[in-house]
Amino acid sequence: MIIQLEKNVKTSEIAQIKKTVNQIGYQTNAVKTQSGNFLIAVGKAEFDIRRIGQLPGIIDIHRVSDAYKLVSKKWRVYDTEIDLGDGVKIGRKQLSIIAGPCSIEDESQIKSTIEHLKANQISMMRGGVFKPRTSPYAFRGAGIEGLKLFSSYCKANNIKVVTEVMQVAQIEEMLPYVDVFQVGTRNAQNFNLLDALGKIDKAVMLKRGFSGTIDELLQAAEYVYSNGNEKIILCERGIRTFETSYRNTLDLNAVPILKEKSHLPVIVDPSHGVGLRNYIEPMALAAVMSGADGIIAEVHACPEKAASDGQQTLNYAEATQLYDRLRQTYHLKKSFNGW
Repeated sequence: MIIQLEKNVKTSEIAQIKKTVNQIGYQTNAVKTQSGNFLIAVGKAEFDIRRIGQLPGIIDIHRVSDAYKLVSKKWRVYDTEIDLGDGVKIGRKQLSIIAGPCSIEDESQIKSTIEHLKANQISMMRGGVFKPRTSPYAFRGAGIEGLKLFSSYCKANNIKVVTEVMQVAQIEEMLPYVDVFQVGTRNAQNFNLLDALGKIDKAVMLKRGFSGTIDELLQAAEYVYSNGNEKIILCERGIRTFETSYRNTLDLNAVPILKEKSHLPVIVDPSHGVGLRNYIEPMALAAVMSGADGIIAEVHACPEKAASDGQQTLNYAEATQLYDRLRQTYHLKKSFNGW
């Protein structure tokens, strides 16, 4: 149950609400987000909702049976739209494209990628500066100095920075330079990191764990939301299965299911999802038709020379074709849905 409180609710009113809720056998947790005050009440007892609803300080009460409450669609009339500023938004009947290299390598690479993105009217650039790699000998990113360089060029060109955070200790130092913090698949259930990201006022993109269920992804989002941050983006990036013909199994079943279960925007990462350059475009187009709010793709001037994940990275010509076809597909989907 979600109890939506008035903006200027009094401390005495909250105390009375909590007392009444506890008396009917429910436990309460207070949540204050960017846009509202809530009490999340958990319990199983049947009761007359009017017993709570008539108390002062309450705007509304929403019965949500899901284990995840705040990210559930059951209490929201409209889907969430993430506003990154400067007219850049994610979610709610618009196609978002995020593109860039797996890893930030050097200044010339950043400048080249930005030129490519601007030529294709793309205003969000991905790029890792802290890279969780399977091998300890692989390139692990340019670190905070690489992020500062990345951010400076992006800000000068009105492009938003999307990059991965791996540890709680990195958040404060990264904060001035990041527009969207990405939580990678290996940290999908790093609850300390999720708690900490819930306490900042920056967007967070949660990638599904490579062995994680849909409900586990939604519970991860609940960790962030329940700590105060509503700016959450869900990302389907493929799961590990018994198939060896490609890197991961891109679970596009998850997209319409997530859209039905949650009000949060959903984007798809076909680069990691399939892991092979030749199949990224068809899977990205399928993701749009399945209902995704956007695509995040790996792009490099010369994938064969990329510091990481070159086999799943598009060159600029391939990426430009993908953007055009994504937009065509999205307009086709809009016409089907009568938007």
